[in-house]
Amino acid sequence: MLLGSVAGVARAEVGTTKLERKTVEAFDQHVARREKVIEARAAGPGFLWCDERTACRTALRGDPVHVAPGAGNGAVEVPDGLIHDWIGVTHVPGVKVDQVVTLLRDYNNHRKIYPEVIDGRALERNGDRVRVFLRLRKTKVITVVLNTLYDAEFRKVSDQQAWSKSVSTKITQVLKAGTAHERELPPGEDQGFLWRLNSYWRFLERDGGVYVECEAISLSRGVPMLLSAIVSPIVRQLPRESLEKTLLATRQALTRGAGA
Repeated sequence: MLLGSVAGVARAEVGTTKLERKTVEAFDQHVARREKVIEARAAGPGFLWCDERTACRTALRGDPVHVAPGAGNGAVEVPDGLIHDWIGVTHVPGVKVDQVVTLLRDYNNHRKIYPEVIDGRALERNGDRVRVFLRLRKTKVITVVLNTLYDAEFRKVSDQQAWSKSVSTKITQVLKAGTAHERELPPGEDQGFLWRLNSYWRFLERDGGVYVECEAISLSRGVPMLLSAIVSPIVRQLPRESLEKTLLATRQALTRGAGA
């Protein structure tokens, strides 16, 4: 009862906020800078971020997933917002690159694999490109349901290498999800827990399996001083946790398939 009461108070106190043009511009500039690095990595000899970091290689010897900041400490403050930039990697033994790509392209079954996905489907396929709908449930202090649209692209570099890019095109918060009174808030006029989400994946077959690496760049509201105790855990911790859960779920699904 106490936890439910706290969540109810938190939901009421957070309130709504508005996504400003200056916030979007700051996010777009950050993405443009990061994409130059990401594209150079995908096309060059240093394909994996993890290969260049001893701490990452060491961590993967004992942990199934390693996640670290992609920029700064993982959160970059911008006018009226926060950019979250995290990189994570896992190694999945006994699988091939094509198996990993097939799983990630199977959006109709993502709800069976990823804990945050309530519903999902490919709306349109055109060669290597896919237009995707995902309904997400984010839980941290309170629960937020989001309808999200993405443009995704998958490219195979060689028999051992591939990459993928997913860019959000629309994100809306859903109130009273799953009820007769369900409704979407206007894009950018909500509680501000997720306004943008881009994901950049790299897959490399090596060492008896596939290294799966992902950089997730997202945009949320900032943390008002008066609401820091409520908002901060959600907007600062959730992006890292979401990436870790996504990579772990990917690894588990592929491992089950490899052992089937």
